[in-house]
Formats: sequence, C-alpha cells, structure tokens
Amino acid sequence: MKLWRKLAIVALVLLMIFAFTACADNEPESPAETPEETPDETPEETPQTPEENTFELALITDVGTIDDKSFNQGAWEGVEAYAKDNNITYKYYQPAEQSDTAYVNSIALAVKAGAKVIVCPGFLFEIPIHTVQTQYPDVKFVILDGAPHAGDYNIEIADNTYSIFYAEEEAGFLAGYSIVKEGYNKLGFMGGMAVPAVVRFGYGFVQGAEYAAHELGLAEEVQIKYTYVGNFDASPENQAKASSWYNEGTEVIFACGGAVGNSVMKAAEAAGTKVIGVDVDQSAESETVITSSMKNLSKSVYDALTAYYAGSFPGGTSVSLDATVEGVQLPMETSKFEKFTQADYDAIYEKIVAKEIEILNDAAVVEQAQVGDPEKPAEDITAVDIPVSKVKVEVIK
Repeated sequence: MKLWRKLAIVALVLLMIFAFTACADNEPESPAETPEETPDETPEETPQTPEENTFELALITDVGTIDDKSFNQGAWEGVEAYAKDNNITYKYYQPAEQSDTAYVNSIALAVKAGAKVIVCPGFLFEIPIHTVQTQYPDVKFVILDGAPHAGDYNIEIADNTYSIFYAEEEAGFLAGYSIVKEGYNKLGFMGGMAVPAVVRFGYGFVQGAEYAAHELGLAEEVQIKYTYVGNFDASPENQAKASSWYNEGTEVIFACGGAVGNSVMKAAEAAGTKVIGVDVDQSAESETVITSSMKNLSKSVYDALTAYYAGSFPGGTSVSLDATVEGVQLPMETSKFEKFTQADYDAIYEKIVAKEIEILNDAAVVEQAQVGDPEKPAEDITAVDIPVSKVKVEVIK
C-alpha cells in the first residue's frame, strides 16, 4: 500500500507538470517578449508642401513635344521667358495621347498643382478649353490658334479665356515675297493638314510671290507646287515627296507642317536645295533653311502673361495678331539671303503695316471665288482660286 501511494503521488506530480507546460505553450508571448517592430526602410514619400509643389504658370503641349522647333516650343519660350524674368514657378505637361480627354486631364493636373494661367497652343484645345473654362473659373486660359466651342463651332469665350490667332497670310506673304526677290521662281508649298492656319500660310505665300514677281517685272511665271500631306509628321513618305519635287526642279519648299519640315530638310540636304521654315526660327535645324515664316508666338504669350499680372487680362476676347503689333515676321538676323536685304524687308513690312497691300486670308479667297461662281462649294476652293497673274499654282493631291 505504501508503495502504491508513492507511485500515485509521483504520477499526479508528473500530470500537473505536463498540464502546466501545455498551457504555457498556448499562451501568447508577453509584450516584453515580442520583438520590436523594425522601421520600414523605404517609407512612403511625404507629400510636399503646397509651396514646394506649386507652379503658377503652365503649358499643355499640343501634338509633339516641348522642343519640336515649332509651335509648342515657340509658346513655351514665351512662358519660360516671362517666368524667369519675374521669378515665377512654371511647368509644362505633355498629354498621354491626342484626345480631348487627355488634354482635359493634363489641364486638371496643372490646376491641381496651383496653376493660375495655363497656355494651350493649337486648335486641338478648342473643345477641351470650352469644357475647363467653366470648370475652373478662377484659372486663366490662353489658347493659341483657336477659340473654345463644344464641337459645333459655336464660339463661346468665357471671361477667364483669351483666344489668340495670327495673320498667317501676312507671314506667308513675307516668305513668298522674299524668296522671289532673292531670285527663286520654282517653288513648293508642302503643308501638313489643311487646317485654317496652314491654309492661310499657303495662300499668303502665293500672294507674296505674285507681288514680288510684279515688282521685278518677271517675264516668266513663278511656278508653285502646292499640297497638304495630311499629317504633321517626319516620315519617309514626306521626305520622298519632297525629294521628288526637288528632282523635278523645285528650288525652295515652304515646309508648313510641324515635323514635316524635318523630312523636307533631309530631302533638301540631299538635293543641295533650300527650305523655308515655319512658326519659329528654324535656321539652326539645317543649313538648308534660308528663312522662316514666323508667328511671334513667344511675344504673344509673354504679352498675355504681362497683362494678367498687371491686372488687365483680356479675358472673353479673341484677337488676330498681325504686322501692326509685330505678330508675324521673318528672322532677318539668321536668314541666309544673299540678295534680299534688311532694307527690302523693312520696306515691304511697312507697306503691310500701313495696309497698302491687300493680302487675302482663307475666308476672303472663298468669298472672291464665289463671287465669280456662287454655286462653287467652299470646300472645293483651293490655292488655284487665288487671283494671280504671274504665278502658276499646281495643286497636287
């Protein structure tokens, strides 16, 4: 009996130890035994303060890039110059694609970043600006080469929007006039798409060549090959077309289509011929660029920003900047003329400013053509309908 009791006591003690150990294993570790949390090696970025992430001036790029040597770049240079001169923050935004939605989204990003004035270069912004000008009434918008509408061309310019157009027919006139005075009479006009601005450049080019031909008393007609390639791209097809024109005897092509000019320049380099640039001074792009038919984009943007900060932003209005306000020009300092002089340029420019020369824009050409043929549809009227006598235009489709 004593032995049995001793064995029973031993068994009971062992059972209690086992139970205690099992309970201890199932209990959670005490706070003291929990390892300390290790800080995240790459914490989420702390949002910048509004002051650090605010850009007062913004530009949304049109088709192309900020350094396209054309429309975007000209407008951006105006924004950049004003911002630097006045110590104001600025930034550009490049839409993900060419669409109204993408443009509106980029504008929203600029507004979110604190933009007070947003510059939008190009007619593709007409519908987006119509949308955002009421969505963001405290933001000012400057649209170049366009006026806001809802897709129906019923223009609605809100008080916070300033619409700027240019007298491209005058810029084109200067190019056509100067190149014929320089001694060339086998010319080409290679436009991008037949949008109003491009059409006006081309119509002015024909009229400038006509005016110079009369001044010079040329016995032979000035010949102009004329086309729209249907895009604003640098492409093998555009280069091939320009090459074929040069091979057929064309001496100078006015390349009026953004990056189309790059294709024309390559063709001219191979052929040893000349190119007229467009929108901005493109002389640095190629030795073949004899001059450029310019809109004074940077000045117009700079002036608009000056007006805003002076408290006189011309919202609710649309203007067409012409020679009277230096809205168009040739860059004489970098042009490669040998015969056409600064005095020649100043003289013809003064005549344009004084309105001594009638230069027809696209609408005026249509109006005159329909006087002679009232039944002719406006869409069928082309450069051959421009009233000229010493220039022969060959429209190539």
